[in-house]
Amino acid sequence: MEKDSSKKILLSVLGVAILIVAVVGVSFAAFSYSRTGEEINQITTGTISMLYTDDSNGIKISDALPMDDESGKALTGENNVFDFTVSATISGTATINYAITATKEVDSTLPDTAVKVYLTSASDATVDLAPTKVSALTKTVGGNSAGAPADEYTLKTGTISATGSTAYRLRMWIADDYAGDETAGITSQTYKLRVNVYGAAAAQ
Repeated sequence: MEKDSSKKILLSVLGVAILIVAVVGVSFAAFSYSRTGEEINQITTGTISMLYTDDSNGIKISDALPMDDESGKALTGENNVFDFTVSATISGTATINYAITATKEVDSTLPDTAVKVYLTSASDATVDLAPTKVSALTKTVGGNSAGAPADEYTLKTGTISATGSTAYRLRMWIADDYAGDETAGITSQTYKLRVNVYGAAAAQ
């Protein structure tokens, strides 16, 4: 009888010990799993900037006459072209939504319908924006993915997912179908655009 009691006690002790080991084992496994999950969903960032060599980040028409698109696309020299570079620094797997935009200076006297713009790559002349009247350009809206302010003229939008830079050349001229104001000579009128670039990290 005493032997049976000892067996029962021994079995009970062993049972409790096994239960404790099982609980500890399950708890350790759950704890280990939660730790492995802490390394996902890392946040990555990037930056974008515009570099230019002129005194101001813009292009201006003055003392000019209307011209056809072929002549406009071949323009060179001061106030005919504006060269700038868009550079991006990407960290990790970030993707940047960017927008190259333009704003009209308040002292411009020519209407938007009179002026054409043409954007290309400065290195290989890849066309990013065909000759287009400023009045026909799409305007940015609030809350856009690049973070650009509303009501700016859009020259180009896109995404960048690797560190690097792209050089651009913007040309601007008076459209050949603009007759002008009879009370003011065309060559006495001016038009100036300020170029901007904006970028924001895309949602991961």
